[in-house]
Amino acid sequence: MIELGVNIDHIATLRQARRTWEPDPLWGAVEAHLGGADGITVHLREDRRHIQDDDVRRLKETAQIKLNLEMAATDEMVGIACRLKPHLAMLVPEGRHEVTTEGGLDIVSQESRLKDVIARLAGAGITTSVFIDAELPQIEAAARIGARVCEIHTGPYAHVFHDQGRDAEAPAVLAELAKIRVAGEAVRQLGMRFNAGHALNYYNVQPVARLPGIRELHIGHAIVSRAVFTGLCEAVRAMKALMTAAAGRPAE
Repeated sequence: MIELGVNIDHIATLRQARRTWEPDPLWGAVEAHLGGADGITVHLREDRRHIQDDDVRRLKETAQIKLNLEMAATDEMVGIACRLKPHLAMLVPEGRHEVTTEGGLDIVSQESRLKDVIARLAGAGITTSVFIDAELPQIEAAARIGARVCEIHTGPYAHVFHDQGRDAEAPAVLAELAKIRVAGEAVRQLGMRFNAGHALNYYNVQPVARLPGIRELHIGHAIVSRAVFTGLCEAVRAMKALMTAAAGRPAE
């Protein structure tokens, strides 16, 4: 059964716009759970632009579904993760000037350091994940450093899908989808879990959800955007229904 991890960062973005106490990301986690989410994702950025340290602590103590902590591979973040012990820690690249994560983590260029980070997290009993592009060298490096999960970056696919007028059968879209499929096969062959995410929405999610062996999708902005109009519980329910329906059909 395919799972949905809901990223609630942008609930905190709205709160931080006024530096007040609402909307509370914890309530967002509850609503997402009621809508059928299997997990909650938050990115504790070094500049604390949205999610704050106390949000992560309260989510870990209170949420009744698994918590995925996206984080840069810094000593500060590793220390926080080892102390709070999220169910999953996902290493992502991070730039102060980016609006959102712009690409996958380059494991190949920093393999030794990331291996040490993964070992520290695993030693604290935390399942470790890496957010990477659909490239075989990065997947092989992820296996070498001991990652348990690879989340394949779906941003290139999503952007082509949009540029091609949401035509799921456009050759350019099918080419990007094939890259994700091949990457997922390599991830699984190397004994890791195949997850995916980034820029997925209600229009482009089903071809990805239909890929063989995919375990979990992490989706945030599209769900929080729809929640402005429908409420978070309903927005999550609609996304989970699309994913589940697609996962029940074989890929073409």
